[in-house]
Amino acid sequence: MCYLSFKKDQLINLEYSLAREFLGTNRGGGYCSSTLVFCNTRKYHGLLVVPIEKFRGKNYVMLSSLDETILQHGRDFNFGVHKYEGTYEPRGHKYIVDISYEKAFTVTYQVGGVLLKKEILMMHNAPQVLIRYTLEDAHSATLLRLNPLLAFRDIHSLSKQNPVANTQVEVVDGGVRAKLYPEFPYLYMQLSKPANFGGTAYWNNNIYYTKEKERGYDFQEDLLSVGAFEVSLKKGESIVFSASLEEANPKNLAKDFSKFLKERADRNSFEECLQYTASQFIIQKAGETRIKAGYHWYDSTTRDTFIALPGIALSGSTAKIFDEVLQSALKYCYNGRFARDISTHIVNPVFDADTSLWFFWTLQQYEKETTRTKKQIWKEYGETLKAILNAFKSCEHKTMRMDDNGLIWSDDLSRPLTWFNAESNYGAIVPRNGYVVEVNALWYNAICYALELAKEAKDKTFLSEWGTMPETIAESFNQIFWIESEKYLADYANHTHQNTEVRPNQLLACALDYSPLSEKRQRKVLAIITQELLTPKGLRSLSPESPRYEGESVGNVFVRDKATFNGSVHPWFVGFYVEANLKLFGDTYIPDGKAFLENFEEEINTHGVGLISAIYDGNPPFHPRGCISNAKNVAEILRAQWLLTDKK
Repeated sequence: MCYLSFKKDQLINLEYSLAREFLGTNRGGGYCSSTLVFCNTRKYHGLLVVPIEKFRGKNYVMLSSLDETILQHGRDFNFGVHKYEGTYEPRGHKYIVDISYEKAFTVTYQVGGVLLKKEILMMHNAPQVLIRYTLEDAHSATLLRLNPLLAFRDIHSLSKQNPVANTQVEVVDGGVRAKLYPEFPYLYMQLSKPANFGGTAYWNNNIYYTKEKERGYDFQEDLLSVGAFEVSLKKGESIVFSASLEEANPKNLAKDFSKFLKERADRNSFEECLQYTASQFIIQKAGETRIKAGYHWYDSTTRDTFIALPGIALSGSTAKIFDEVLQSALKYCYNGRFARDISTHIVNPVFDADTSLWFFWTLQQYEKETTRTKKQIWKEYGETLKAILNAFKSCEHKTMRMDDNGLIWSDDLSRPLTWFNAESNYGAIVPRNGYVVEVNALWYNAICYALELAKEAKDKTFLSEWGTMPETIAESFNQIFWIESEKYLADYANHTHQNTEVRPNQLLACALDYSPLSEKRQRKVLAIITQELLTPKGLRSLSPESPRYEGESVGNVFVRDKATFNGSVHPWFVGFYVEANLKLFGDTYIPDGKAFLENFEEEINTHGVGLISAIYDGNPPFHPRGCISNAKNVAEILRAQWLLTDKK
């Protein structure tokens, strides 16, 4: 039996099947995605969603959906599913008898004596999706009609009926091409077998996206049909449909599908799903190797790249992935500050307080997971590391600077400067102004690691300048953050306030290789994290004991953002939680750690198929929320597994 599979009794229940989404990616930032039954519930869903460099490299939904109809004995059986106000029409999900996801997302339909299999592949390194239809059984002549519904719009917007859209198509070999608006590229739609294309263009109006309504956004869209294909099929015959921004050779489509299917990795276990999902975040874009932060709507950021890279690299050729991604990221380092976003289209880069410090941590994992030596790392990255430390020390950036006590002060009253990055028109939704606990834990770790590298490389100038800093920082760190009465660390502190909310950020002071805390204090911190924040899906962003705690991330964007950082569970902390326990308790923790990670296996079939969601509710049953696939989460689960199996 296939590891990722669903049966008719599950799929006929739309509450079940619409809650689960599949994803295929092209390793360039593009994707194809929908629910199990191909009823789009998000504006981000589509069968061909790809970046268009002309439009600043942003993703655009070109082919939204493709409705299939079987015609037999004068009757039509439409396999499509669309939601409209108060109804679903047609209701093609009732014909689905089986779904599996191994190498390709595969759906089997049955109506009367017809058994039709559909397999979808997103082509790697190409703006193309292939769909293979195989008539596995039929008792008489069978026609297959394919009706493409086009969007031609940015993933964050919606298409509306308008008189400007070009409803005409041009004939190409094996099909047609369409360009709804002059500035767009052509969308080529072709078949591996000659087919008839015709029909009157029309707008399919008011398609309803339930997820967008839940999220407080515009949720109704008009999609354009420019005509439909009709092709005859015999029992046992297969045809391939291609949608692409580049013209394909119809004669090669069937061969290409078989070739690419054979090359795909299997997903027959939890481990294989994690490995495959991790590889989907490694993208080639603008001549660079990047880490995409998540699907559907996230692009590449430096913070997410540095946190996710060590775990993602474990999914393939580790050293090669590290090298390529780090070299690409270095292009976005300006005078010792890494810009927040990784994009060749950024004109005025934005900087955060913690991102550049995560770079040191990433290099530490690079050393552990590969054969790179400290001397090699200092030789290649030493100048960048020194520039980062000096940028804080010079106080050039007044909102992110080293104070006289050795700690980093960050002023995020106007906008958030840490991973708590939700903001409104009035600034940070969860402000953390002053000395921030994880920023300073990373700062201490960064200096200690840089000194270790410099010592190996015999860089006496650096050792002389920074050698006494760890002692100063450790003393100040304990003085500013340690709450003696409660035996844990403040989340942040400033000149007027010490924030005593129990949050997961203090975990880094225990998990990082260099900690300013004594072992006794690390144990105390880990104890309260375990007691108040630990869930089967990771760590809550705020203790339920807090009056600001919100256990469900549901509602409009402001309400969701508040919950995201005031209670929602973030799985990416699991790697650091496992690491802290291994540091403090050694191999005795391994059985508990492995049991803890097993909790994530059940998530493989509950939101994104084979994927790990961005966040989970803080309250049981810990419903998945946010994007269906998150790079940091997958990466840190993989790294936690690596730590527990001692693959170092």
